[in-house]
Parts: sequence; C-alpha cells; structure tokens
Amino acid sequence: MTDADLELLIYLDHKGRVTRKEFIEGTYTMSWDKTRWDKLRRLGWIETWRHRNRTTIKYSIYKTSFKCGQLVSRIYRILLGEEDIPTSERSVFYNNKTYTDKVFNKSIDDMIKDPDR
Repeated sequence: MTDADLELLIYLDHKGRVTRKEFIEGTYTMSWDKTRWDKLRRLGWIETWRHRNRTTIKYSIYKTSFKCGQLVSRIYRILLGEEDIPTSERSVFYNNKTYTDKVFNKSIDDMIKDPDR
C-alpha cells in the first residue's frame, strides 16, 4: 500500500458512504493511479454498501471495510500517543538496513522511553 492509498482510505473513512464520483474527487490532490479503485476493492479495503439496480438506484454506494476502519483507528491512536509504535523483530520498520533506518529507530526508541510524551 502506498502513502497515497493510505491518505485516500483515511479520507474515505472520514466521509463514511461514498459514490465513485466522490472517490474521483478525493483523488484530485494525489498522485494519479488509474487502477487504485479496483485495487482497493479487490484487496478488501472498500466494500459495496448498496448495489445499483439500473432502474431506481442509478449508482452504487461504497464504504470502507472493517479492516480499513481498524487501520485508521490504530494510526490515530499511535499519532495521539495512546499506543506505542510496534517495535518487534518482525516489524518492517525495524530492519535497520540503512543509516536512515537506524536513525529513525533510535528516535522511536527514545520517544517510547520518554515519560513526558
């Protein structure tokens, strides 16, 4: 998942129920990815809330999935300091492959140990 995908999911989660047109409006400020809609639906981040029936309902309405809501909630909890950033050995962020990774990990460790954060 890219940063733009994550930003879009946060936007859609905030909106609640959206149409395809609102999705397109939400992507104007992000990098262009023609297959983003299909990819997010295929991976289960966006679900159909109401299907269209071609007579009375002219368009489908979509909502973010439960797993998307959980991801957004966890990101907010981490940003607000209510939950620590995962620092286990399995974490992708703790591989320490480059110097930048080591600096970021050191700053995360210092932030977690700080009692006044």
